[in-house]
Amino acid sequence: SPPVNALGLAVRKGIVDGIAQAEKAGAKALVLAGDGVTFPAGADIAEFATGGHRTQPTLGEVIERLDKASMPTVAAMHGTALGGGLEVALACHWRVMSKAAKCGLPEVHLGLLPGAGGTQRLPRLIGCAPAIKIMTSGAPLGAAEAAKLGLADEVVAAVDGEGVAEAAVGFAEALADGVDP
Repeated sequence: SPPVNALGLAVRKGIVDGIAQAEKAGAKALVLAGDGVTFPAGADIAEFATGGHRTQPTLGEVIERLDKASMPTVAAMHGTALGGGLEVALACHWRVMSKAAKCGLPEVHLGLLPGAGGTQRLPRLIGCAPAIKIMTSGAPLGAAEAAKLGLADEVVAAVDGEGVAEAAVGFAEALADGVDP
């Protein structure tokens, strides 16, 4: 749902359905990319007022499905990946990030902590101290800092979604060919 690709029901269903289609087709890898100006920027806050965030598949179920995909998954991150958007990227096995992208867990500014696995996945990936700083500050990280921490596996010059997705496809093809990017 461009422009921000909020993780509303249609986007959540699209991700789960896309994984199922890729598995049925025997794909060797899957790239998850956002249409428009950004990777999923976060939860659809409007759904919290209506209870729609509890409609299946929930964000937690989407993330579990990504985590259990039968093939390597690569997040093609451009624009912003905040809150639930970063949690989706963390559920992917690899992350390719635009040099202009930002990511973070700003939920603390709403009096919340990440609710879809970010409190577990982020420390496992980058260590407890930097993960706690990210979760408690709510400040976004740029791509260079994300790469330095090990949150981004590759940073690319492309800033548009199409360019980042193309780079992520190349990364995924290398994985499928058994090359460790």
